[in-house]
Amino acid sequence: MKLGLHLNVGLRQTLAPQLIQSLKMLQMPVLKLEQTIRHELATNPLLEELEEVEADNLDETEDEESSKDEIDWEDYLFDDDDGYKVREMRETTEERFESTATQGKNLYQHLTEQLSFLKLSEQEHLIGEYIIGNIGPEGYISISAREMAEELSIDVELIEEVLKLILRFDPLGVGARDLRESLLIQLKDKGLEYSLAYRIVDGHINDLDKKSILQIAKFMSVTLEKAQAAMNVIKNLSPTPTYGRFEPAAMPIVPDLTVERFGEEYVIVHNDSYVPRLRINNNYKNLIKRGNSSSGDTRKYVKQKLEQARWLLNSINQRRSTMIRVMGAIVERQKEFFEHGPAYIKPLIMEDIATEVDMNVATISRVANSKYVQTPYGVKEIKYFFNSGIAKEDGEDMSKLSVKERITELIKKEPLEKPYSDQEIFRRLNEEGIKLARRTVTKYREEMKIKPARLRKQIT
Repeated sequence: MKLGLHLNVGLRQTLAPQLIQSLKMLQMPVLKLEQTIRHELATNPLLEELEEVEADNLDETEDEESSKDEIDWEDYLFDDDDGYKVREMRETTEERFESTATQGKNLYQHLTEQLSFLKLSEQEHLIGEYIIGNIGPEGYISISAREMAEELSIDVELIEEVLKLILRFDPLGVGARDLRESLLIQLKDKGLEYSLAYRIVDGHINDLDKKSILQIAKFMSVTLEKAQAAMNVIKNLSPTPTYGRFEPAAMPIVPDLTVERFGEEYVIVHNDSYVPRLRINNNYKNLIKRGNSSSGDTRKYVKQKLEQARWLLNSINQRRSTMIRVMGAIVERQKEFFEHGPAYIKPLIMEDIATEVDMNVATISRVANSKYVQTPYGVKEIKYFFNSGIAKEDGEDMSKLSVKERITELIKKEPLEKPYSDQEIFRRLNEEGIKLARRTVTKYREEMKIKPARLRKQIT
């Protein structure tokens, strides 16, 4: 399978491998980052790990030595005093949770393996890796083609061309934007592109859970038997591209960041206790300095590894600074949460933070997903701080999480012998100026895994 020539010609600029690496690393939680760095240490002989004592003495010693170097390290994309030096997070502030998920097949590896089978240019392969990196565990792509194009500074058509190839990968429908697109891909694969089932999914997927078979038949102007047959076809499709496959690998939850309060200020600390400290191996520096005494192939190999080392260190540093910057903006917007607790969390959307820190929304999404922060109120996933709002009677917005917190508080204080019904909770919330439908109260209670009133009743 080969992409057309127009894909290469259409690139506005060279798609740098280091950009893809940087975006990948930003998406990784800290333990995955550690694994990646360990792999680079094992495969790149120019990298070596610093011991604690060496790291503490690194700055002044190497700055002095750098002035003595005769080689122009800019020619090799690396400065002599470049290194990865970090502040470790105090162990006393860290909470760690063990996941009980069983080890399963990795979706990312499964997709990148299929990508490698295609005859693609380096540019096309990089675009493919980037797209796969934006596919979530359920098989859906998390951001639009236009957002990906903006982040890579390339034409959106190039993203769409490579995405068309990935949509043909196993599992069928992987890379789809939503349920509708995934089901349509599955139906098309079965040769049902012109079927009644296809037309129902294409135009009425959001109505299926609201209408009976009789209503669907009337709506589509077909017999009841035909509507039933079409619905049977739809019900036999996979609800998500990865349904029943690719169980997440077991991995402890370790916070990437910690928010600590010092006086009136909040300080964000990046958790680098799991990340190896790196520098360039001096033996290879000396090999470059010997000039023509080394063969051309050797110098070419060393230069390549120097470039890779530079990309790695820059990516690590960029990841840290981006996460701290984004979290700093979140803390400013959610200061009441950090001062008073979960009941005071405010509505917040990623677009607000993206505007504030002048970054792409896709970048904010990478920081928020699958990464955690240690707060005064426990470890929270960063995306916890992004939530929709509910209008109050006084005109202010209250977050969905705050409403759930208030429902929990009401249930905790309810009489054991006569628990509050959803109707009673609805009434009390309305009296407090929190305007929402009674069915929304039921929905939130069920999302929090709280039993209905009749099952909470206790005989005293």
